[in-house]
Amino acid sequence: MNDPLQQPRYEIRAQHTDSTVTVYQAYRPTIGLPAARDGHFPPAWKRDRMTWIKPSFLWMMYRCGWGTKEGQETVLAVEIAREGFAWALENAELSHYVRGVHEDRTAWKRVLRSAPARVQWDPERDLDLNPLPYRSLQLGLSGEAARRYADEWTVSVRDVTPLAREVHAAVRAGERERAAALLPVETPLDLSAPRPVPTTP
Repeated sequence: MNDPLQQPRYEIRAQHTDSTVTVYQAYRPTIGLPAARDGHFPPAWKRDRMTWIKPSFLWMMYRCGWGTKEGQETVLAVEIAREGFAWALENAELSHYVRGVHEDRTAWKRVLRSAPARVQWDPERDLDLNPLPYRSLQLGLSGEAARRYADEWTVSVRDVTPLAREVHAAVRAGERERAAALLPVETPLDLSAPRPVPTTP
């Protein structure tokens, strides 16, 4: 695995191609299984609610407890159009106020209310799901962004719950090299209009 000491504090890392970016989400089986089966989100998926996508597999494992938390039993790898991911970032606001980045709290709240996406940086996780000294992106989508994510940007949906269980089993067995080898390869994502990063945690 990459040396944590060599990682930039704020950097988008993902499994990606020239045209797509893979992000992760976890749902209850009634949503996750039809999505993986059909390759798109079912009508029951709420397009009027904010949804958070995570390019980091291990951060998703931290969030869903390796797919064991109630309501997060089905882990999905959602491949979306790179242009859609870039659009969300370009139209996003930071999820928290940062002095020096925003004019003031009132201005930040005003922009946040109308922004279709939110950027949040959380500590990346290791195989034991402990925090690392660098950050992982979470991207919140609402309104237009959520609808376009579900109905326009989605290229494929895969159920990676078996992978989550296999990695977790290897970690519990002390087979760390095997666990690390199973992880999706996530590399820095170079976008033409990267989101400015905050200067405070």
